Amino acid sequence: MTNLRKLPGIDRLLNSPELAPLLQRHGVQRVKAALRELQDQWRKSGTAPAWLDDPAGYARALHQQLRYGDYQPVFNLTGTIIHTNLGRAPLSEALLAEITPLVTRPVNLEFDLRTGKRGDRDGIVEEKLRLLTGADAATVVNNGAAALMLVLNTFALGRTVPVSRGELIEIGGSFRLPAIMERSGCLLREVGTTNRTHLADFAGAIDDSTGMLLKVHPSNYHIAGFTSEVANPDLAALAQKSGLPFCVDLGSGSLVDLTRWGLPHEPMPQQILAQGADLVTFSGDKLLGSMQAGIILGRKELIAALKKNPMKRALRADKLTLAYLSKTLSLYEDPDSLAERLPLLQMLTTDLDVLRERAELVMSVLNERLPGFTISVADSRCQIGSGSLPDQNIASISVTLLPAQDKDLLELQTQLRALPVPVIARISQGCLWLDMRGAQRLQELTENLRCLPA
Repeated sequence: MTNLRKLPGIDRLLNSPELAPLLQRHGVQRVKAALRELQDQWRKSGTAPAWLDDPAGYARALHQQLRYGDYQPVFNLTGTIIHTNLGRAPLSEALLAEITPLVTRPVNLEFDLRTGKRGDRDGIVEEKLRLLTGADAATVVNNGAAALMLVLNTFALGRTVPVSRGELIEIGGSFRLPAIMERSGCLLREVGTTNRTHLADFAGAIDDSTGMLLKVHPSNYHIAGFTSEVANPDLAALAQKSGLPFCVDLGSGSLVDLTRWGLPHEPMPQQILAQGADLVTFSGDKLLGSMQAGIILGRKELIAALKKNPMKRALRADKLTLAYLSKTLSLYEDPDSLAERLPLLQMLTTDLDVLRERAELVMSVLNERLPGFTISVADSRCQIGSGSLPDQNIASISVTLLPAQDKDLLELQTQLRALPVPVIARISQGCLWLDMRGAQRLQELTENLRCLPA
């Protein structure tokens, strides 16, 4: 049994040079709590490692323990580009550098420099959105669900909202549209069936209690076969005839036609407005390729009503989001250079030959580190993800790892997550797949993979 009387005091360990990097990164309180927890475990078990009085041993143990409690960059090699759990759309280092003065110094966030009076924090972004989409007006909140919630609360508080049963979606984290509608203060009125809904279903659901009409783009799933849905122009005409606002929740929403780069088509907000929608909501951190935000476009008087809703203040976007979103929208003014300057589009449009070159290099490194695996370069498919184009994917190249009988793919996944920069991959068809669309920082990735235990 180890002599627990040799356990050093917490203060002595905290003052040791070996723990200084941990203190700087994680803070005194977190390190102190981790030290106490470690020593308490030894006291309860009656055993401790040989290094129980060596600060260097504590530093090694706490490094692994504490690193999982911090946000840190990872390599997303899952084959899902816009990954909800991994931060969604990648951001531009160049744009972040441009906005640094705007978020580290006082800024005219809600101050009109021309008049010297209070201004509209959405005003600058609103003007850019109007010019890019042709919308009458726009406003921004902190995410896509908040955008829909604000619309529902403003125009249908205590009133009914007909929604097709085929559009009662559940998004990530078990958040469901009916629950969002309930919390918004409106009453869901289901119409049609899961696979088929007709205009007559909506018309039959409208009465004096109806607050608005809503169509939800089923962005995270796809129904095929014997199906029918009501077209936007038909719903828009019905809403106008009934004197009701008509909102389309797009989920993702792209401001450019993705087919120009050979990518699948995604409905654009400006198209939906042209089809007669009064309001369109979509996210900023999906196909737009920007910060997390909820964007609402539409008729001026409706946007004005949204801005007057007290809930708007609770859901408003902060200065970092608005500054980065503004810079991102500026990129869209030159669509010809967008694929080179917008990281998300750059990932989606990288040539397969480039991806294959990445894969060959990654395979050579892994062959050195993992002799117990059969490692190959394979054609693959990746999904855009996060509710974007759920029924379509794009060609990609992956490195696949097939284990020998005495090797465990789950154990390898754990080892990859424990690397200095964690590597997140997926298991499918008995193999581990590393999708190369997420391997832009190739040199960093290969150096990182060389840290795998051989």
